[in-house]
Amino acid sequence: MTVKATEEKFIEEIVKSLVNYPEDVKITRTVDEVGVLLTLKINPADVGQVIGRKGNTIRAIRTLLKIIGRKNNARINLKIEEPKEKKKGI
Repeated sequence: MTVKATEEKFIEEIVKSLVNYPEDVKITRTVDEVGVLLTLKINPADVGQVIGRKGNTIRAIRTLLKIIGRKNNARINLKIEEPKEKKKGI
């Protein structure tokens, strides 16, 4: 069993408390030469709640991640995975 990174656990707890479908919250963590990228996958119905009015909620979450990153000398970015749309027939 691996221990989740601090920022991954932090984001997971925040997002699960905001959404209606916490069981659908999945976070993928990738590390490269630029820094850490956290990709957030949530239920499409919850996207608006995580982004917030005028993007204020997601901006606040990203600001908190930057603080965690500075403390750990790392650059942390958060990306919300776009829900896949069904293609309409022609």
